[in-house]
Amino acid sequence: MNIFSVFIRVLFIISFLLLGYKFLPFSGIGAVLGGLVAVGLAGLEYWWSGNTVCGYKVLDTSVIIDGRIADICKTKFLEGSFIVPVFVLRELQRISDSTDELKRNRGRRGLNTLADLKKNPGLKVQISNQDFPDVPVVDEKLLRLTKRLKGKLVTNDINLNKVAGLQGIPVLNINDLSNAVKTVVLPGEEMMIRIVKEGKEPGQGVGYLEDGTMVVVENGRQLLNQKQVVGVTSVLQTAAGRMVFAKRKSTGQG
Repeated sequence: MNIFSVFIRVLFIISFLLLGYKFLPFSGIGAVLGGLVAVGLAGLEYWWSGNTVCGYKVLDTSVIIDGRIADICKTKFLEGSFIVPVFVLRELQRISDSTDELKRNRGRRGLNTLADLKKNPGLKVQISNQDFPDVPVVDEKLLRLTKRLKGKLVTNDINLNKVAGLQGIPVLNINDLSNAVKTVVLPGEEMMIRIVKEGKEPGQGVGYLEDGTMVVVENGRQLLNQKQVVGVTSVLQTAAGRMVFAKRKSTGQG
């Protein structure tokens, strides 16, 4: 329940009590009726808030360390109230204090992401002190907290995403959003691509579109570090992202 809801309820009760005394000054009937109506409206508001999706978005460790959520929020694709559980904050602090340089840098990037989110005037970032001492696993804590808040879980963790879906918890996955806005290519289309490395199969070359989509070029290995016009033969969508398969269309350019 937020401050606005409380204000509305109090306003309704005062208004109906005043109306009751004004029109029925010699009896308490007006006040009783006014109070009943006010209670009814408050109950309706409570039922509505409990049966609609709450605006809380609970952030997990993976999406904070990833960092893209701060840039997405700057575009206003995501707005509202963000919840950072205290156990996620502890995990970030532990990672940022790690003796392993890579982990330490990841943890510090996560803390910088939180700082960027808090600076965004269109967001409300709150630290939730709710914890579940009987639950040792952070993922399970996240699921319980999101359920309790009737919110949405924001994560990049594929397994956590699946478990949340099984429990009926709404999930916002940044990787899904990233895949959804990638360049759409269709079989038969032609494009210019630079072959930057060898592929896994013999003779294959690999290049990338501007959005990071991998393009596997048949017989492209011999054109390493050259630009090449290719024709798209197929597009494969996987859990990790989108892959484009293509064939050479003309001789390469330096």
